[in-house]
Amino acid sequence: MPIEDVQAPFPSSTPLERDARLASTDHKVAPSEIAIGVVIGRTAEYFDFFVFAIASVVVFPKVFFPFAEPVTATLYAFGIFSLAFVARPVGSVIFTAIDRRHGRGVKLAVALFLLGFSTMAISFLPGYAQIGSWALYLLAVLRVGQGLALGGAWDGLASLLALNAPPERRGFYAAIAQLGAPLGFVVASTLFSFFMLNLQESDFLDWGWRYPFFCAFAVNVVALFARLRLVATDEFANLLQQRHLQPSPILPLLRNHAPELVLGALIPLASFALFHLVTVFPISWITLFTDRSAGEFLMVQCSGAFICAGAIVASGLIADQIGRRRLLLLAAGLIALFAICSTIAPLIIEENAIGQTIYVNAGFALLGLSYGQSSGAVTSRLEQRYRYTGAGLTTDLAWLLGAGFAPLIVLYLSATYGLACVGLYLLSGAVTTLLALGLSRSEVGQV
Repeated sequence: MPIEDVQAPFPSSTPLERDARLASTDHKVAPSEIAIGVVIGRTAEYFDFFVFAIASVVVFPKVFFPFAEPVTATLYAFGIFSLAFVARPVGSVIFTAIDRRHGRGVKLAVALFLLGFSTMAISFLPGYAQIGSWALYLLAVLRVGQGLALGGAWDGLASLLALNAPPERRGFYAAIAQLGAPLGFVVASTLFSFFMLNLQESDFLDWGWRYPFFCAFAVNVVALFARLRLVATDEFANLLQQRHLQPSPILPLLRNHAPELVLGALIPLASFALFHLVTVFPISWITLFTDRSAGEFLMVQCSGAFICAGAIVASGLIADQIGRRRLLLLAAGLIALFAICSTIAPLIIEENAIGQTIYVNAGFALLGLSYGQSSGAVTSRLEQRYRYTGAGLTTDLAWLLGAGFAPLIVLYLSATYGLACVGLYLLSGAVTTLLALGLSRSEVGQV
């Protein structure tokens, strides 16, 4: 099919997308190539995400909130951390309009440059000691920029991967798309751990923490080109023509499918609640309430992230055998059991390195099992023309409801009433997922 015929019904991304398509039409893109592009793109997004999350614990309370005592300062930092999750659905609305008018290449370029710039600009921010409250306002603005960009970074490549995979292996390929989360965490935590363990605290708080933020722009440029090459392929254009991956207006989507969007946001709630309770929250508890080195504990979490990656792959293999819905039910049940155990005997409460390691690794394993199949829940129930935008919006809402305020709420509750609150919060997410799956009797499908 000539390139002009592929592009005609849809907005073009000008020379950027055309050049990428010319470079990509000499052979059929295999699912393995799509998988590599998806993983690179997701890793870049999660790298930016975790750089800010880790800094919210080990840097921002001291650099931007030195006027508050440590727990309160960390709560303030988590408040700013949450702004991105509020801005993310807004970003989806804005960038959907850009996608419809100018094409996906332009949308991705703007979103990833905004994400990389917002993250990199934080590395140049003066602290509260230098410019006072202006430092807080600028940090908040850049965090909102990250959230808007994350909403626009939805590219449909995970859907392209699932639709190009053999039907009997779609669960496996859907899981591959989720590997960006543990890989992004490994890169971000390794960088922070290296500087924390090898610099004096004064040097780390002065300049060492800025390096991971500074790297973000280069990481996002690499991810942009990896994703543009795939967005411009014939397979992607053909799927656009078939209306599988075409952006749709937001208001008609909300009018026609609001219940499905809410249900789709609630199904992965257990996974998204657990997400921050094994990544961000443990670092804050270790830093605030124990004598253990945060740099050393980040390396423990790195080992957990590798376990998570293995569990994500396993989730795909299992889903191909028993179905996604059954796997999500199983994972939510195991998360509920883990939450109950954490409520009765929170292992992380004591100065017990072994107990802390068990908690983190078990949590990461369950996270991988559930998160591996959490993408695009119930979007198969949407009309075909709404599935692409609906999948992105349900993901935004799931992050907002399940993960956006989790570190803030759980740290406040656990600092005030004890660590049993961690398990209770997680249990509420698991119960919500089980109820939502009970309401969705049909098999959970991919977009």
